[in-house]
Amino acid sequence: MPVWINGELLPDSEARISVFDHGLVVGDGVFETVKVTSGQPFALSRHLTRLAASAGGLGLPAPDLDQVRAGVTAVVGAYPGIALARLRITVTAGAAPLGSERGNSPLTVIIALAAQHPPADFVDVAVVPWTRNEHSAVTGLKTTSYAENVRALACAAEQGAAEAIFANTAGNLCEGTGANIFVVTGGRLVTPPLSAG
Repeated sequence: MPVWINGELLPDSEARISVFDHGLVVGDGVFETVKVTSGQPFALSRHLTRLAASAGGLGLPAPDLDQVRAGVTAVVGAYPGIALARLRITVTAGAAPLGSERGNSPLTVIIALAAQHPPADFVDVAVVPWTRNEHSAVTGLKTTSYAENVRALACAAEQGAAEAIFANTAGNLCEGTGANIFVVTGGRLVTPPLSAG
């Protein structure tokens, strides 16, 4: 299965990043996940705008969005006829010393695609005991530091649920591990504000 890394389309068996990549070592990176239907990425320009905003919010250099767009085209084109897929664009700080300090290497940019099953009509959810910090330095950024989500989703699965829901430090529900929260009440569609974390 082809993936795109730093301008090169490769079979996934040949794809390599440094063991010192800061995205791997400390989760220093950002990402976007894009739905692809019948070979068409959904809202790609908006996803790329948010990718750049997340990179800036994390203090990373701006990724070359034209190059990323070309990578998306290459990866999607390598999967003709795929009906429904998930495209993942990941940008990391690149190779760096072990620890929290960044190095001075170029960004690592990875684009991969995988088939996706249609979503279920409904699933059970579980509220998990851990909170989102709406005052965090990374609030609102799509960072690669998803260990909390992995742990929460496992906790939900232990309870027979398919999704975990987080509250914030104020006790308000704010999001799932891979889903947004929407409630219909009094004929209105309501969702937590970005300030909820």
